[in-house]
Amino acid sequence: MMHHYGNPGPGALFRFRSYNGRTMSRLRRLLPAVFLMVSVPGSFAVPKPHTIILGQWRVVNTSDTVGSRSIKVRQLIIDGRVKEYTVGLSHEITDRLFVIARAYRLNDALPQEAAKPPSWTWQLGGWISVDRATGHVAQLNLPAYDSSLSEASWYRDYAAYCGSSDDGGKAYMVVSQLGRRKPVLKKEFAGGSCPAPKWERGPGRVTFISADGSKVTFVVQGHSADPQAENSGEEGPQ
Repeated sequence: MMHHYGNPGPGALFRFRSYNGRTMSRLRRLLPAVFLMVSVPGSFAVPKPHTIILGQWRVVNTSDTVGSRSIKVRQLIIDGRVKEYTVGLSHEITDRLFVIARAYRLNDALPQEAAKPPSWTWQLGGWISVDRATGHVAQLNLPAYDSSLSEASWYRDYAAYCGSSDDGGKAYMVVSQLGRRKPVLKKEFAGGSCPAPKWERGPGRVTFISADGSKVTFVVQGHSADPQAENSGEEGPQ
């Protein structure tokens, strides 16, 4: 038996054109998104983790206001590249951010020695922060910090140290909080420098010891630091 389909009528032709028009309209709306996904293949990729390593120690000589001395430095290596030289131990602020003191080489050559190779001398250069997630390194601004004289002691995101004015005529007891320009504590004292202050918790407090052996303790809470009352003694868990 033979089937005669014949020619489609006007209604069928209208339905075909209507369906075809809707399909093309949808394709035109989808094409930009498809093109974007193809042209930017890494837009949805998982961020590549950074490899951060502190290298081997080596002894170098430095010369500053204290005089000539030997210090131990090591490289800060991020993704196989040396980013900085560091001195001393690092302090973990969070699970992704740590701080460490910086050292750098300075060219000590005189103008008349320009034709000769650079004469490098090592200098201490304050503190830097390192973000493990992004690999970003930032120089920290610690008010009144003197790289030659100050010994910083860290607790959480606070740094305590004895600093000095720009001309070296005044000495200060300083507590600085990471991310804040204004120090939590900046109090003038009679000593020229002091060893690294001692931190305690419960409540958080820090003790400065001057050159003559006298001590002063401050209770640090939030963005303030107040002298601890003399009769409070050593109360609180250590």
